[in-house]
Amino acid sequence: MSEPPSPLVPREGWHVMHLFYHIDHGQWQILDDNEKREAKTAFTELVQEIRTTPDTQLLTFTVATPKADLGFMLLTPDLQVANTFEKRLTLSLGIDVLAPVYSYLSQTERSEYTSTREQYAEETLKAEEGLEEGSAEFETKLTEFDERMSHYLEHRLHPVLPDWPAICFYPMSKRRQGDDNWYALDFEARRNLMKGHATTGRKYSGRILQLITGSTGLDDAEWGVTLLAKDTIDIKAIVYEMRFDPVSVRYGEFGDFYIGMQMPLDEIFRRLCL
Repeated sequence: MSEPPSPLVPREGWHVMHLFYHIDHGQWQILDDNEKREAKTAFTELVQEIRTTPDTQLLTFTVATPKADLGFMLLTPDLQVANTFEKRLTLSLGIDVLAPVYSYLSQTERSEYTSTREQYAEETLKAEEGLEEGSAEFETKLTEFDERMSHYLEHRLHPVLPDWPAICFYPMSKRRQGDDNWYALDFEARRNLMKGHATTGRKYSGRILQLITGSTGLDDAEWGVTLLAKDTIDIKAIVYEMRFDPVSVRYGEFGDFYIGMQMPLDEIFRRLCL
């Protein structure tokens, strides 16, 4: 018996797969009632198996337009495990019942533009607030910053995603054309542009959970953006408002948007007429 492949786990972060399928109802109708029950049972058991795998999350949702019918968002450290689950999900309702229409592979990652401890001390505490290094207030605020950044980094690398009903996914890249070449800018120029983008995002705290995952070298675009919300108007509002940020006006390029709704599996079966 051959040895299983070695784990393929990144030094930092998790792998993320977004998977979108159409239901082939012609193939589904070929199955008799008993086969349909067995298929839905097998699908449910697989979802439960994935969700009980350590450090692994699986979001399941129906897609709101004919771009797709069923979507998954899979987060897990090992790409070998992610690939195995992806193949099993594709076959989970029977051969050719789920037809893949779109997929996206990325990794959770830290942002290179996040303020460092030193930058926060110099730019915010000293320059903006006029605090003296070593003072009690200075040290208290520096400690609070450390705690916030530790929490933020943990969310970026190992997020815990809520079951909020609305989910939006889209890929994006930075433009590389003529004078609008993001990668021709120096680091400080890029960091200052991203500050405004982050300020806009913070306004939606509690209404939007945003997860940006990196995909340079892994898929067609450079990042995947996942937005979770309780109300689609907040998704619409944050995307619209961010379009006016200079970083998007000059440098943003976006792929197709997929809007889905998280719900229990029994409701997914009813919604998809299975």
